[in-house]
Amino acid sequence: MSAVTQGPARMRGSRQARPPDRRGQAVAGWILASPFVVLFLVFTAGPVLASLGMSFTDMRSTDLRSPFAVQFVGLDNYVDLVQDPLFRKVTLNTLLYLVLGVPLTMALALAVAVGLNGLSRSRGFFRVGFYLPVVTSIVAVSVVWKYILRDEGGLVNAALGWVGIDGPAWLDSTTTALPSLVVMAAWRNFGTLMVIFLAGLQTVPREQVEAAEVDGASGWSRFRFITLPALRPVLLFGAVITGIGYLQFFEEAFVMTKGGPLDSTRSVTFFTFDQFGYGNYGYAAAASYLLFLAIVLLTFFQFRLLRTKD
Repeated sequence: MSAVTQGPARMRGSRQARPPDRRGQAVAGWILASPFVVLFLVFTAGPVLASLGMSFTDMRSTDLRSPFAVQFVGLDNYVDLVQDPLFRKVTLNTLLYLVLGVPLTMALALAVAVGLNGLSRSRGFFRVGFYLPVVTSIVAVSVVWKYILRDEGGLVNAALGWVGIDGPAWLDSTTTALPSLVVMAAWRNFGTLMVIFLAGLQTVPREQVEAAEVDGASGWSRFRFITLPALRPVLLFGAVITGIGYLQFFEEAFVMTKGGPLDSTRSVTFFTFDQFGYGNYGYAAAASYLLFLAIVLLTFFQFRLLRTKD
């Protein structure tokens, strides 16, 4: 009798222990993910592919009423962009934003992170204070800095006047406008990297630092040969996100200088925005994909330069 009752129980146990059907799991997974997949295809992948196709056409705003009038022009938009003097100028401006902005922002963030890492008290207070500009509206920050850098009545020139220096018209000069925007952008954005670098400094092996200190290594030597190599992955991440941000530089110039004076602060993103506003959809789409290519190339070279060496 016991053998008879144990048989069905053993069979029920084996049925319950059977692993779930993989096919059923896959179907359930796709059902749960389908809302996101649909939204991604409709609002992200679809527009991206449509804009890529648009970059090979002569589409303008007037063609929205008669889409069949749009003609395929191949690479003409890209060729015209390369030959466009204004696009060359904004490309040079964007490179200046990148070359000046990335090192300044990273150096400022790393210096502040190292300083905060050495504090035993009030670290959280200073961390919040330095990060506060990041979460503040970029438009509000730009408006405030526009008044700070004013030729007459600006805080910077007023401070310089106290020591007998006649400050320039920071935002009205082709020489100082772009560097002024870079300084403002570095001040606003270094808080993000500061938090990231501060977290990275917590992972530096304390034993190695103490051993080097016992051996008589100076503070700079310890920082150069121990801290910086340990921060290499963090520096790579910071360089990538900061570089992408400066290649997409737009809001600061739009609010503070409108791209002037004489297009000296106009970026590729600003140029693309203008072309969409003018109704040159195909031309603007081509400019945006050249910018995308620049971001890909920049990221590739940064990974080659800063990646961890085995």
